[in-house]
Amino acid sequence: MGKVVLLVIFAIIFTWVAQAQDQTSWAKRVDTGKEVVTTLQFYFHDKLSGSNPSAVQIAQAAGTNNSSTLFGALLMIDDPLTIGPEPTSKLVGRARGLYGSAGQTDMGLIMVVSYGFTDGIYQGSSFSLLSLNPAMNPVREMAIVGGTGLFRLARGYALAQTNSANSNGDAIVGYNVTIVTYV
Repeated sequence: MGKVVLLVIFAIIFTWVAQAQDQTSWAKRVDTGKEVVTTLQFYFHDKLSGSNPSAVQIAQAAGTNNSSTLFGALLMIDDPLTIGPEPTSKLVGRARGLYGSAGQTDMGLIMVVSYGFTDGIYQGSSFSLLSLNPAMNPVREMAIVGGTGLFRLARGYALAQTNSANSNGDAIVGYNVTIVTYV
């Protein structure tokens, strides 16, 4: 009888742990004793078109309207972050901040964005990205320069890869992020 009870308890605990891991499958946290290394994988949905855009132009430098790189344009964003590339995928946070076209000859976006999370143990935590995003490169590496909550004193990098984009400027970008914080 005692073995059966132990097996049932083990099965319940195993199921609970498996479900808990499944809920944060987009993130992994490893504590090394002095530092914590967190890896995140999510999708950034930047929508410029339609009746409810998540990115809006707030400024344009005079005399640059004909620039092929949109040099001088500044946009404010409140973009959803999801587990998968589908807009209906589970929401895990929002990217809020701004980016501007900083390249006269190439599409280089200077990004000042806070990635805030609303899911699992990362709920209420955020990291800050301040970097140049060479948007036409297949993979872009950008710097993480700080954070809050579990990402306090964060440093690291984000690798971004465009999953899809259309002629309206709407884009879905996959992010693979590595963040190092202190215990």
